[in-house]
Order: sequence, then C-alpha cells, then structure tokens
Amino acid sequence: MKVVYVSYPSSDAVDVDVPASADRALGLREFLSERGHELVTTTDTGEGLDAELSDAEVLITTPFWPVYLDAERVSKASNLKLVITAGIGSDHTDPETAKQHGITVAEVTGSNVVSVAEHNVLQILALVRNFVPAHTEAREGGWDVAKIAGPSHDLEGKTVGIVGLGAIGARTALRLKGFDVRMLYYANHRRSAGEEASLGVRYARLDTLVAESDVICLALPLMEGSQALFGPERLKAMKPGSWLVNTARGAIVDRDALVEAVESGHLAGYAGDTWYPQPAPADHPWRSLPEGSEAMTIHCSGMTQEAQAKIAEGVREMLGAHLDGRPMPDDFVVVDPAA
Repeated sequence: MKVVYVSYPSSDAVDVDVPASADRALGLREFLSERGHELVTTTDTGEGLDAELSDAEVLITTPFWPVYLDAERVSKASNLKLVITAGIGSDHTDPETAKQHGITVAEVTGSNVVSVAEHNVLQILALVRNFVPAHTEAREGGWDVAKIAGPSHDLEGKTVGIVGLGAIGARTALRLKGFDVRMLYYANHRRSAGEEASLGVRYARLDTLVAESDVICLALPLMEGSQALFGPERLKAMKPGSWLVNTARGAIVDRDALVEAVESGHLAGYAGDTWYPQPAPADHPWRSLPEGSEAMTIHCSGMTQEAQAKIAEGVREMLGAHLDGRPMPDDFVVVDPAA
C-alpha cells in the first residue's frame, strides 16, 4: 500500500523537532515500513502530487498546507480509498466527490482544540491592547507612548461574540471568563442552560450578536452556509471600531470586503491565522492591511508541540484501523461512503 503525506517543509530557522513537517511526517515512516507499506512525503500540491496520487491508497494532508481535492484531482487517483486530515477541518476535500468515489474522509477530532482556543484569546488581546504596533515600536527603537496608548483598550467590560460554540468556541469562552467580559454566542445548536451558565455565555441571534459585540471571534467550520458569512453587509453591521478574529477558515470572511471595512476605519482591526487559499500568496491583500489594524499570523494556531503529538497519535490510530480492516473511530469520520 502507498501512503502519500503532504505538508509544509521543515525550516532551517529552528533546531527543534517539528513532527508534522513533510520531512518528519508525524513519525509515520517507521510505523508503515514495519508493516511493509510505502510512505511518500512531499510539499508539492500541484502536478507532482497528482503523479504520486495516481497509485496511492491513502492521502494524508493538513489544514495548514492543504491538498484541495476536487473531482478533477480525484479522477486521477483511482486507487484512493482514504483521505486523512492531520488536524481538524476537512473542507479542502469535496465531500460529495469523495462519497461518489468510495473514499473515506477522516480527521483527528479534538486534536488541537486547546491550541486554537488559546490562539483566539492571544489574538483578541493583541488587537484590543494594540500589541503589534507596541512591539514594532520597541523593536525599531521608538518610544511613542501616545501613539500606542491611543488605540489601546481594556478587554474587561467589553462584549465578545463567539460565532460557533463547538469544542473550540466553548474552550475560548472558558478562557475569556476570567476577563469579566459579556459573552454572546450564536450556533446552529443551542447549548443547555447549564452549559451556558458554566461557560458564561448567552445565546443571541447572529444579527444581534454582530450589532452588539465589541469583539467577534469566529469558531465555526467552513460549510454550506458559512462561505463568506461575513460579507459586505454583515461587516457593515458590526459596531464601528470593533474587532474581528478568525481562526476558523479564511473563506468565512469576504476577502475584499474585509479590506474595505478595515481601511475605511469601520473595523478597528482584524486578526486570525486562516487564509484562502493556503498557503496565502505573497500579494494577498490581508498581508498589507494598514499598520496597527491587524494581528495576522500564518495558519499555525493548531500546531503547537502538544497538538502535533495528538495529531500524530490520531493519524496512527486511523492508519492502523485501515490496515487491519477495522472501522474508523466514529468521531474521526467526516465522510463515510458506505453510509
């Protein structure tokens, strides 16, 4: 059996282990070779990958260096039976195409929930406290306190709206409780009264949440109905001077409408680590938002060392089940062609 693992390249800038890189491949090489199977690793997501997929049975991709698997690409991979997302979020694989071709799609549910929730809080604070310009001022030898203090605020007393209250949204709420904020949430499935009380959140319709929130944090998957959910009209409906954080998926926010909202000053700032497409091209307009109005990172929120260890464990579990002919863990399966 041939397994293809696609991920980001290792970096000469660090000498620590990066398990999810293409070179390290989550430590799967020995795991598979001991069982007589072939592992091919690559950073190529173009024609070179298509050649490797032509006789591969398993594809392992990541949300951070995704393989966009559409009908055209799947048609060239006639042996493909299993696609594993080494992380959370399999929106780069078209579910209907996978089902039609008998391909199981699975991901490591829960693997980086803590990492992303912490990143949400980090980026909320970076925006509200005007951290990035303050850091730049320090790095560049300046001391303009007035410039930095002007747009800096306390988070306490603000209204934070969380769109999506799954595992990541809920953990984000738990971490924000200590900041004494008012928290609203919107989700397709409302939590019980007890859960709302323990998380410190109150349910609101999306339009109400958008109108009342000083900070909005997106924590929902990219799916039908959430593509460009924050488009021109919804961005205009946000409070003037509010902030938007998006570690969910880049395509949930309309790219150009976001630029207009920030450049016009309607939004005080935007942060997140998800882009579309990924990796983001060098000329992506979010890379050049006005100074002081963004706290963007590359898609790294869910790639702490702890998260990578959980991802590796989950991928090995799924590969073991596939090799042994056992069912996949139910909570990992995104597309079951037999269902």
